[in-house]
Order: sequence, then C-alpha cells, then structure tokens
Amino acid sequence: MNKELIINAAPQGVEIALLEDRKLVELHSEKTDARFAVGDLYLGKVKKLIPGLNAAFVDVGFEKDAFLHYTDLSPYAKSLLKFTALSMSDTSEAGLDFGKFEIEPEIIKTGKINEVLGGKPNILVQILKEPIAAKGPRLSCEISLPGRFVVITPFNNIVAVSRKIHSSEERKRLQKIVEAIKSKNFGVIVRTAAEGKNTAELHEDLSALVEMWKSIQRNLKGAVAPTRVLSEQTKANSILRDLLNEDFNKIVVNDRTIYTDTKNYIQRIAPEKADIVSFYQNGSPIFDSFGITKQVKSSFGKTVNLNSGAYLIIEHTEALHVIDINSGYKSVSNNQEQNALETNLEAADEIARQLRLRDLGGIIVADFIDMKLPENKRKLMEKMEEFMAPDRAKHAVLPISKFGLMQITRQRMKPEMNINTLEVCPSCKGTGKITSTILLEDDIEKNLSYLITHKHHNLKLVVNPIMFAYLKRGWPWATRIAKWNKKFKQKTRLEEGANYHLTEYKFFDQHDEEIKL
Repeated sequence: MNKELIINAAPQGVEIALLEDRKLVELHSEKTDARFAVGDLYLGKVKKLIPGLNAAFVDVGFEKDAFLHYTDLSPYAKSLLKFTALSMSDTSEAGLDFGKFEIEPEIIKTGKINEVLGGKPNILVQILKEPIAAKGPRLSCEISLPGRFVVITPFNNIVAVSRKIHSSEERKRLQKIVEAIKSKNFGVIVRTAAEGKNTAELHEDLSALVEMWKSIQRNLKGAVAPTRVLSEQTKANSILRDLLNEDFNKIVVNDRTIYTDTKNYIQRIAPEKADIVSFYQNGSPIFDSFGITKQVKSSFGKTVNLNSGAYLIIEHTEALHVIDINSGYKSVSNNQEQNALETNLEAADEIARQLRLRDLGGIIVADFIDMKLPENKRKLMEKMEEFMAPDRAKHAVLPISKFGLMQITRQRMKPEMNINTLEVCPSCKGTGKITSTILLEDDIEKNLSYLITHKHHNLKLVVNPIMFAYLKRGWPWATRIAKWNKKFKQKTRLEEGANYHLTEYKFFDQHDEEIKL
C-alpha cells in the first residue's frame, strides 16, 4: 500500500489529506487560531464539583468549563496533584528531581470526585476530546506523551508492549530493553512501530520524551491557571509520528515554512525518508492537482456511489449514524446471494473509509443487503474487521443481527468532518442546487460503459450546450467524445439540447427512443 500526505496551506488554516493507493482516507483541518487540540496539556483550575455525575468542571481558558469525570482521573491523581503543586512553587535552579519524586498511593476505581479534588486545586490535565458543538473540552489526568516508538506515562513504573506485536519473543525482547533504559517513575508503552527496532533507537525516542516532561515541569514553575503548558505537535507531524513507515512514499507541501518544518521533523525521526518531502509550486491548487477536490465532492454527500453501481445512503443524528446499502440496477449475475455478498463487501470497504474520512463517532448502524447463508454473513463480518483495522480510533464491530444490521461503535476525538458538496445552480440563479459538476463527465462515461456492455448500439447522447462545448473541446481526435469512441470501440453521436439544464443528459437508442438509466 502506497501512502501519500498532501498538505494545503491557506491563510485561514491548513488542510491535510492522507491518501492510500491514491484514495482519500483521512482529511484533517487545522485552523490558524486553533486551540485545545487532543494531547495538549493545560494547567487548569477546578471550578465546580458535581457529586451526582461524579465529575468536575475545570477552567482551562475555554469559553465553557472543561469536563473531567472521575474515571478519567488516573489512579495516580494524588501524585499528579502533588507534582503540580511542587512544580508551581519550586524556586530552585535545579528544579524538582522527578526520579526521586515520592509517588502517592493509588486512588480506588470506585471513589468519589470530591475526595480527590475537594479543595478545588490547580491540576495538570490533558485534552482528551476537542470542544464539540456547545460542549467544552473533555479532560483526562492520565497524562501520556507519545513518541514514534514508545509512549511514556508518568507516576508509575509499568512497562507494556502493544498487543499488535504478535511474536512473544519480540515482545519479551522489547520489554527487557525498555526496562533497562527507562527512568524511574515513568511507565512506558511500547508501540507497534517499535517492532524490530534496536536499543539505540528506542533510547533516543524515550530520551526525547523525558526531555519533553522536563519542559512541562519548567513551564509549570510560577504558572497561573488557566494556561497551556505544552502544545501537541502540528497535525501533519502527529500523523507522521503515528503512521510513518515504509509504505509512505510522498509528502507534498505548498507552503515553504511547513515544508521546512516537515522536512526537519522527518530528518530527525526517519532520516532515510527525508527525500520523500517535496515543495509544490505548480500554480494550480494542490488538492486539484492530486484529485483530492473531486474525491471530497464525491465522498461527503448524503449519497455515496460505488463503482459497481451500488450506493450508500448516510443519515445522521446526534450520536447515531445510519447507513443503508442499496444494490442499484447494474447487478449482472443471476445468483441473488452472490450479488448480495459482492455488493456488501464493496459497501463494507467504503463504509470503513467513510468512518475515517468523516470521523464519525458513536453508534453506526449499517443495513446490509439480506444474505441467507451463515458463511456469507461470517465472511462479511471478517472483512469489515479487516477494513476497519487501519482506523486509529477505538472501535468495535458487532456481528450481523437476524435483521441484517451490523452495529459499529467508534470513538470520536474531534468534531465530525462535514462538507457541503452541493453547488449553487447557475440555471436558476442560486434558488436550487445540483450535484457537483466536477463529477458529471465521470458519470456520463460510467453510464456509457454500462449501456455498451449491455449490447446497446448506435447511441445518441444529448447534453446541455455548455457540456456539449466541453465534450467537443480540443482537436477532433482528442475530444472527450472521441476518446470514448476509441475506448469503447463504438461511435456515439453527441448532440446539444437547448432546454437541458447544466447537468442533465440523456441517452437515445438507434430508434431515437430514450434509454432509462
């Protein structure tokens, strides 16, 4: 699988597109004035305790107080409170020696929030979820600092290895290395990317994270709540930190500053990959050049078309998303069960992509086409888990119910990506809307291919005069219609319909009768 990262910088912010085999799978935006990103650390002030919810509201500088539940306090919350107080008040040049820090007893899992935060103290917190709609940020006291190969968790000495590393020998090797090189009072989680790495690489990553913790300690000295203590890396660098591997073959940036920062970051974490970063200066919009704009237009509407002619209908509520799978009209096999399986597998692949692309969270219910054979239902379930595997968000896939419904739960960390794919209609001066014109040429070609495959000959295509001029543009042998005639080895007559609206088109057979699509 080839991965590409395309970064589009604009005055209002940065857009980042992740492509896998040229297909758009993730789209991130980072506003210039963005605050409260997941992973940011803040010195907050406890403002209100809600015993009924067993939660607290904490002032971190957002217009609404952030939410901190007891279950997000961390077993080492008392140690964190002690560390925060000592770091803020410490005036010595050397600062607090964290290696000699005395860790407090763990709090119990079923305790009360007011037993821990009763004095409404200042506390170091990490953004768990960005502000969404009218809600403030969601906080956690389980501080974690992620690197490329390891994650450190202060106030404990536990070493854990990713379950995705399946070799027991490799897991034991990594555990021994980390236990030998880690500092006291730091827990370490070994990430999947650490598989096969040597001691020097792990030590370098771990040392960088320990230095980051020391900078947090320095920033706390004399700080007044609320204030940001440490900012997460840029979205681009965060993605590269988590995903960069041998599959990455291209990073393209259209901003010189971001290009330099990205190049330096790659040079630091993976010098052998530094050459994959390039600066884009072609003149045309970078997203248009890489086909991202067209993919955005075709992927974010209520209806998502699949290559086979099947399509998805995606509906949303506050915490529930419903996806209906429809087979369309182009199934060619007489075996209904096989048609259903093939359509469902194609739909499952697209659904997994849509969840990542739109960052849908909560409960997702997919209404697949009914299948009778248990082995087909099992195959669909296995394939859905396979398609969801690259998704970095926590998720779970439940088996298909007797009603043909599959439930998926997925954790959402930021506001849902929702892009309006409709354009103002030039025919009615903005009073109505039409589907995106950028997709019209592809739609015509797809239907033309289908008709010719099903033995239709001497076809006539009638389009709006503007579309007629577009399809006839170029040298006689290089027009769109000429290329189609050559591709399908059959001549299709092109005519203009003066009364056709911009995106309207129709096919007619040799008897001049309209072919219903």
